[in-house]
Amino acid sequence: MVESWVNSAERIGADLHVDLSGSGSRRAALIGALREAVRSGRLAPGTRLPPYRSLAADLGIARNTVADAYAELVAEGWLTARQGSGTRVAERVAPPPRVRVPKRAPTVPAPPAHNLVQGQPDAGSFPRTAWLAAARRALTAAPNEAFGPGDPRGRIELRRALADYLARSRGVRTDPERIVVCSGFAHALRLLFGTGSGGVLRGPLAVEAYGLGFHRSLLSTAKVRPVPLSLDEHGARVEELPDATSPVRTVLLTPAHQFPTGGPLHPARRTAVVDWARTRAGLILEDDYDGEFRYDREPVGALQGLDPERVLYVGSVSKSLSPAVRLGWMVLPEHLVDAVVTAKGEREAWASVLDQLTLAEFIASGSYDRHVRRMRQHYRRRRDQLVAALAEHAPHITVTGIAAGLHAVLQLPPGTEASAVKAAAWHGVGLEGLAAYRHPEATATAPDGLVVGYATPAEHAYTAAIEALCRALPPAADPDRGVRTVGR
Repeated sequence: MVESWVNSAERIGADLHVDLSGSGSRRAALIGALREAVRSGRLAPGTRLPPYRSLAADLGIARNTVADAYAELVAEGWLTARQGSGTRVAERVAPPPRVRVPKRAPTVPAPPAHNLVQGQPDAGSFPRTAWLAAARRALTAAPNEAFGPGDPRGRIELRRALADYLARSRGVRTDPERIVVCSGFAHALRLLFGTGSGGVLRGPLAVEAYGLGFHRSLLSTAKVRPVPLSLDEHGARVEELPDATSPVRTVLLTPAHQFPTGGPLHPARRTAVVDWARTRAGLILEDDYDGEFRYDREPVGALQGLDPERVLYVGSVSKSLSPAVRLGWMVLPEHLVDAVVTAKGEREAWASVLDQLTLAEFIASGSYDRHVRRMRQHYRRRRDQLVAALAEHAPHITVTGIAAGLHAVLQLPPGTEASAVKAAAWHGVGLEGLAAYRHPEATATAPDGLVVGYATPAEHAYTAAIEALCRALPPAADPDRGVRTVGR
């Protein structure tokens, strides 16, 4: 058996694979292989073939064998041969018949005409030029060892940049040695709780009564039993945390901006939950999912700043830059660093080193701060446009949770949420009801509402999306009631 790749870049512009396997003479095998390459379209009409001598040398066969094979294919009309032009695939050879692939029903539903689903930033606002410039600078300055096996903690350049940025912008108290880079909050949960009986932490886990179902499913896979905490206008009711007779030692919170109902955790409750963790030798998982975007109030610093040994802080760039970047971080209490690094593994398998170096440069150069400030103004304008449209077209709707973040909650009359979600879909608006985020074991009465993400639509489509939303809202029972905004 002889099977070879013919490297003929300078002769025909591409590699040519010729398979001479099978029984029979080399001449017959070469004729059959070339004929099949032309018939299948792998050798297109007009393609120049290697000279006799070159092809014979590459395949380890006699030059006359190649010459005879070319001559027969020319006689059959598969090839043409002209003085000074070499041997080429004939132009008149019919292309291979098109293979008709039967149409299949799409497995993914078509996106709505107006996407107001929360959790997605404005994809068109990604800072491509600044990111590319940061990537060039980062790659130019990167040491050679950066292109070898990665450190499971993440690149030191990024961890240093994050330590400085988080201290300055979020009040986080840490150093680079206590930061572990991950690909986002979901990855952090997997590392912390593992699957089954594995993981750094153990359940049960106290959680807020409203949150992402995806996170609940991750915890369920890890066999972590959740203990829901009620919510009110001041955030999670941390006074419901179990006492010393309970095995609960960890609580997951979104203290800067409760997801999805909105609003920061009240200062008294921030102090209370830290005291609870101290007295129980417990831990607080702080999900700072959109802490950069506040509009009508002073920034709320990270809960981690109150006690770095009792709060594990998690953040990412999924809202501030893009979920496509796949970079996040854990700021760990000192006693958990080694365990988390061990859980992650000896080699960095989750976050691209090139992206880490680029983000480090993006932060250190000030480009990240400039981007966040620009997006803060952009999203505030969108929020204001949403509130103004509701005041004009649906003044009976109460808008909450708008002091920060990328979404608002529209409070609805009791019993109207399901019909409002259906009406929105009929008008081509993609969004979710508040019930979709409620923990199934929560005991408090569930209000009706819509979770409206105002960051996702393209700029030119945003006005139409809001108009379609207003048409889908239930009518007012009392036309004299004005729009109210809560959570400023």
